[in-house]
Amino acid sequence: MSNPDLIARLTAVLEERKAADPQSSYVASLHHKGQDAILKKIGEEAAEVIMASKDQQPNKVVCEVADLWFHCMVLLSHHGVGAQEVLAELGQRMGVSGLQEKASRTHAAPHNTHKE
Repeated sequence: MSNPDLIARLTAVLEERKAADPQSSYVASLHHKGQDAILKKIGEEAAEVIMASKDQQPNKVVCEVADLWFHCMVLLSHHGVGAQEVLAELGQRMGVSGLQEKASRTHAAPHNTHKE
């Protein structure tokens, strides 16, 4: 399975599981618990990526990044968007200096700081 196919399939599975029984689906249980639970998992997984890297464990870094990406995809699903939107954003940034791209975001209108 190619990577784009894998991302599309995983996105579809996440959408299907969103409405599943929280007792039988980990993804459904995260959605049932709400955004804070999803964000907590992302924080935990990010910390595990950092620890694996600091421990010089490349294979573990791969596994932990996979966990992090998975939970980020759950968050995208929570917001009603998918990985394709992230890939499109990355595609728009191709060929633009990272420093220029960051500066364009810094000078853009401030993000909405309203909490849900």
